[in-house]
Amino acid sequence: MSSAMATNLSSKQHDILEYLREHGKTKTYFKSRLIGQELGMTAKEVGSNITSIQQGDYDVEIEKWGYSSSTTWKVDVHC
Repeated sequence: MSSAMATNLSSKQHDILEYLREHGKTKTYFKSRLIGQELGMTAKEVGSNITSIQQGDYDVEIEKWGYSSSTTWKVDVHC
């Protein structure tokens, strides 16, 4: 991703994207609640910021997968 594309993201969105890039290499499913715990955000903050990442042209593909105690996201990282 170029730095020009990175400027389109808020700091929270950038943190989530970097988290998913790092952990998406070894894991496929992520709960908003657990991402939030790692990054100091609420599950709601994670969910609302992930939608902006989904709409962008990034090397991470994110799909809303399910909901039980927290939204689960299926993540594919394209290296």
